[in-house]
Amino acid sequence: MAKGLKSLIRLNEWKVDENRRILSQKLADVAATEDAISALEEEVVLEQTTAEQAPQEAGLFYGVYANGVIVRREEYKAELEQKESHVLVAQDVLNKSYRELEKFKILRKEREKREQKERDKEEQGMLDELGLQSFQKSSD
Repeated sequence: MAKGLKSLIRLNEWKVDENRRILSQKLADVAATEDAISALEEEVVLEQTTAEQAPQEAGLFYGVYANGVIVRREEYKAELEQKESHVLVAQDVLNKSYRELEKFKILRKEREKREQKERDKEEQGMLDELGLQSFQKSSD
């Protein structure tokens, strides 16, 4: 059973590591979307500055651009919300797998304590036997 427990611990450690990688990727996806939102905001400022400098040319195109920005901003917002919900799910999965791993580690520690007690008991029995034999030899 000890080998089985070691295998279960290794398997669960692998699951925890895999879930950490998945969470890390999901967090990177959120960061990438946040970066895209920031880039869009910087682009809007640049376009506004350009429109202010050349109002005749920009007047024709800025309205269409602004509408496009509104649509893109809403798409990014929806995408960000979706990715953040995926992060929450990944965090939950990671927490569950970590708790499962900890159960097996606690079980292993309890088993090791029990086995140590058994070894100590056997050793004490052998020492008691040696003491009795020594006593009997000294009594004779």
